[in-house]
Amino acid sequence: MAISERGMGIKRYTKKTPKSLEFYKEACKVMPGGTTANIKFFAPYPIVMDKGKGSRLYDLDGNEYIDYLLSYGALILGHGHPRVLQAVQEQLYDNGTYLFGTPHLLEVEMGRKIQQLYPGVELLRFTNSGTEATLLAIRLAYAYTGKNKIAKFEGHYHGGYDQVLVSVNPSIDEAGHPHQPRSVAESKGMDQYHEEHTVILPFNDLDAASDILRKRKDELAAVIVEPIQGGYIPAERSFMEGLRKLTEELDILLVFDEVKTCFRLGLGGAQEYYSIKPDLTALGKAVGGGYPIGITGGKKDIMEVSLPKAASDVFDSSQSKHSNARDVLFHSGTYNGHPSILAAGLETIAVLEEEISQINETADRLKTEISKLFLQRGIAVRTLGIGSIFNLIFTEKEQILNYRDLQSADFGLRRELDFQLINEGIYTKPLNRYSVSSAHGQEEIDQTLEAYDKVIKRL
Repeated sequence: MAISERGMGIKRYTKKTPKSLEFYKEACKVMPGGTTANIKFFAPYPIVMDKGKGSRLYDLDGNEYIDYLLSYGALILGHGHPRVLQAVQEQLYDNGTYLFGTPHLLEVEMGRKIQQLYPGVELLRFTNSGTEATLLAIRLAYAYTGKNKIAKFEGHYHGGYDQVLVSVNPSIDEAGHPHQPRSVAESKGMDQYHEEHTVILPFNDLDAASDILRKRKDELAAVIVEPIQGGYIPAERSFMEGLRKLTEELDILLVFDEVKTCFRLGLGGAQEYYSIKPDLTALGKAVGGGYPIGITGGKKDIMEVSLPKAASDVFDSSQSKHSNARDVLFHSGTYNGHPSILAAGLETIAVLEEEISQINETADRLKTEISKLFLQRGIAVRTLGIGSIFNLIFTEKEQILNYRDLQSADFGLRRELDFQLINEGIYTKPLNRYSVSSAHGQEEIDQTLEAYDKVIKRL
């Protein structure tokens, strides 16, 4: 790309979105950085959306976009799918309330459906997010094994809490040796304790990971892994199979974080794709069809550590002289198993049972055609991903297997491409992955490829 072209995308972006800038300035008077979640921000300011329908988003200035962010993959049926809307409305009408505060029928109905799709989930608990799901999985692992450390892989994200918010995106200068990565805190306000109690492993390197796990096996309750790092860098089959055998041998629980991969590779997620049963599974995002939900499930004997007991209730003050709440793993939440959300999730699954193959085929077609456009102009790009999530990596490297390999990419070129595409009506947050929904059809693919062709010629 000519040096003079770099940055032109942002200049056009600011001209196209003046109302978003105006709103952002006002939002900064209400929220730090003008946003209620750091992930929603990007410089110079994020687009403020006004409406969504199907595959499309519309901003405050009336600009229309084909949405490939899809709320970071949660909207697998697109915006406002009529069957999901109808399911929620029927639940409200039939039940007469949006919250019981008690057990209800949809908890078992949704639970049974998840058990059918994920054979590793013998029992489960509902949470309100994928972050809560991984948090509960780790607490269960601690309680079940009696050990108080975990291992995670460099570059993998499992939520915004201290135990796992380490070595997600560390600088290479701090990250240590590739075969023995260091634990690097990713936020201010974190206690150094977590850098010492969360062991970092190299992804897709079984020999190096095995050396670390064997040395630390007596300390480690669990290994938590994104089977597809970031939703788009897949584990090699031999690596995943070896990790499963190794954790069983060392009596370390294996936790699959399928928050991103739930329904995205297939209805059975990454464990169906790899034919592996983890000890614990965390689900989120697409499982709620756009509503906030998480699920933690796993082997019966592990999950039953959370069995409630009347004499061990942290909230039951009448038992305070006699109870010992520490006898039971505490897990609770007012909105766990929210009936409206479970209705949305069940209908999402029903639609996917009919349409998931088509969604994955659409994504494959889009990946292939984008690759061809760059190849025709001699630009090295990798479209990485399986199923309905993928990402574009500008690199000459033949294989991208982990976080270290990813550092070879030209992020500046990718950022410029993303802003130029936004100006042409193709939206994902700059530098983010692409997700495809059932609302993306041939019209969306054609429009996307036309925009890519125009932008590549310009660059």
